[in-house]
Amino acid sequence: MRLGVEETLGALNSALGPGGPVWFKETHARHLRARDFLAPRRALQARFGDDQVPEGVVHAIVGLQGPGVAPVLCCAPTPAGLALRLQRSVVFERVLCSVAAYAAPAAPTAPTPRIVLHCPALRGSPSALRLSQLRAVIVADHLARILQAHRVSVRRVPAVRDPHMTAFLQQLRVDWPEVSEKASTEALRNRAIAELSPAGYAGALPPGTLGRVCLKELMEERGRTAGYDPNVDSCLVTEDLLSLLAELQEAVQAGAVGSSLGLAAAPDAGADSYVVLHVVSCEEEFQQQKLDLLWWKLDHQAPLSQKHLVCGPVKVAGAPSTLTAPEYYELRHTQVCKVSSLKHGKDLEQDAAWTDIFRVLSVATVKFEMLSTAPQSQLLLALADSSISTKGSKSGTFVMYNCARLATLFEGYKCSVEQGLYPTFPPVSSLDFSLLRDEGEWLLLFNSILPFSDLLRQMAALTLTRTAPGLHVTARTETVCKFLVQLSMDFSSYYNRVHILGVSAQLKGRWGRLVQGKQRMRPAASSSPPGASATLVWSDVCPSAASAGRARSAPRWAGHAGSPSAESHLRPQRP
Repeated sequence: MRLGVEETLGALNSALGPGGPVWFKETHARHLRARDFLAPRRALQARFGDDQVPEGVVHAIVGLQGPGVAPVLCCAPTPAGLALRLQRSVVFERVLCSVAAYAAPAAPTAPTPRIVLHCPALRGSPSALRLSQLRAVIVADHLARILQAHRVSVRRVPAVRDPHMTAFLQQLRVDWPEVSEKASTEALRNRAIAELSPAGYAGALPPGTLGRVCLKELMEERGRTAGYDPNVDSCLVTEDLLSLLAELQEAVQAGAVGSSLGLAAAPDAGADSYVVLHVVSCEEEFQQQKLDLLWWKLDHQAPLSQKHLVCGPVKVAGAPSTLTAPEYYELRHTQVCKVSSLKHGKDLEQDAAWTDIFRVLSVATVKFEMLSTAPQSQLLLALADSSISTKGSKSGTFVMYNCARLATLFEGYKCSVEQGLYPTFPPVSSLDFSLLRDEGEWLLLFNSILPFSDLLRQMAALTLTRTAPGLHVTARTETVCKFLVQLSMDFSSYYNRVHILGVSAQLKGRWGRLVQGKQRMRPAASSSPPGASATLVWSDVCPSAASAGRARSAPRWAGHAGSPSAESHLRPQRP
C-alpha cells in the first residue's frame, strides 16, 4: 500500500489520545532540515497541561505502523513542540519503487453519485462568449477531467452544435461532446402548455415565447429552503429552453451507460442517483435558477439534487469590457509568439514548425489564468506583454518552461545512453536511496510526489452528495495551479544548483574530483563554498552499474556552461 500524508497524520493524532488534530506536515525547506512533522508546543500544553508528553506516548509514536503510515525515525521534544523525522531513505525507496501509484488518484472508497455537468455558456457562438463564460467553460472541462480520473460517471451538457464553437473548443483543447440531433421536446411542451399562466396574467410576451409559467408555489415549497433567490417567481418558456431541458432529461435517462463502463457510481440507476452540477457565470445564475425550478415543475422525475458552481466576474485591467473569449485567446497567442521571437532573435510566427508549440503555450497560459484563482472569486487579468514570461514564477508559461526542462533532461539521457555515455537505467530496486541527502530531493518527494494523490482527492471532493444542504458548491481549481508553481520552483532551484546528468568542468577542477570509471563527484569539504551541492551522481546511487561499466566521461553538455536548455525541447525537431 502506498504511503500517505493523511494516513500518517491520522495515526500521529491518534497516538496522542482523544482530542482534535494537533500534528501538521512541514513544507518549508528551512523547517524540513530538522523535522518532517510538528505537534506545536501550545497545542500539546492544551492537551497535556504544562507536563511533558508522556514518554510512553513518544515511544508509541516512534513505533507507529499501519496502512499508509510513513516509517518514523525519531520523535523528540523541541522548543517549537514535538518534532518528528521520518526514515527518509525508506520513504524514498517505497515511493520511487512504485512511483506510478503516487501519480494516479486513489480509487473511491464508497459509491459516488453520477454527475450531469451542465455549462450553459456553450449554447451560444464563440464570438459572443464573454470572459466570465470562458472561465466557466474551462472550469467545467477541468472538473470533468478530475472527476473522470476518479472514475466518477460524468455526462456533459449541452452537446455543442455550433461548428464555430466546436472549432474554438478544439483550439482550447477542451473536450466536450457535439451532436447534430436535438432531443424530443414534445412531452415537456405539452406539460408546459398545461402549466402556462392565463393570458391575462402573463402580460405582454416577447416574440417566439410559448408563455409564462408561475414558479412561486414551487419556490416556496422547495426553492427557498435550498437557497434559491426569492425573486424567482416565473419563467418565460421558449422552444430553446425546452430543448435544453430535454437534453438534461436525456442525459439523466441515458446514465445507465456509465455503470456499464465500470465507473464508481451509486448502485441505483434512477434520476435521484444523479447530481446535476450547473457551472455558470455570475451573469447566468439567476436565469439558471429559473431553469432548475422549471425542470422540477415540468418533469416529476427530474433529479432532486441540483447544484450551482458560480464563477465570479473577470475584470481586465486597461482593456475594454467588451473583450470576447476569441479576442483574448488571440491576444495571448500573439504575445507568446512575440516573446519567443525576441528570445530567439527572429520572427518565428511565420514558421510552420513552431505553430503547434505556440498553440500549446497559448492554451496553457489561458487555462492557467482562468484556473489559478478560486472560481467563485473575481478574476483580474493583466494583459500587458510583461505578463507572458518564463522568468516569473506565477504563470503557466513558467510551469511549461520547467516541464520542457524535464522533457529535455529525459531526452538528453536517452540520447546519451544511445551514444554509450551512460548505461541503461538499472532496476529501481537496485539503487542505494540512502545517498539521496540533498534537501532539494526531499522537497520534491515530500512536498510533491508523496501528497499528490491526496491533492487529486481534495480537488474532486466537491460537496456533490444528494443530501448535502444548500444550492452552491465550491471548487478549488487554484490548488492544482499553486501545486504546479511550487513544484516548478522547487525543481528549478534543484536543476540550477545540481548537475543531474554529470559533473561540470568547473566543479571537476575546483570543488571536487572526478573518479574515472565511476563518474563520482566527491565534494572536498575543505574547499567547498557555502551552499555548494554535495549531491552524488549516477554511480553513487547505483554502485553496481559503475563497477560493471567501462570508464565513461560526462556528456559535453552535462556541465554548468553547456547544460541542456528548456528551449531545446520547445524547439521543433528538424530532420
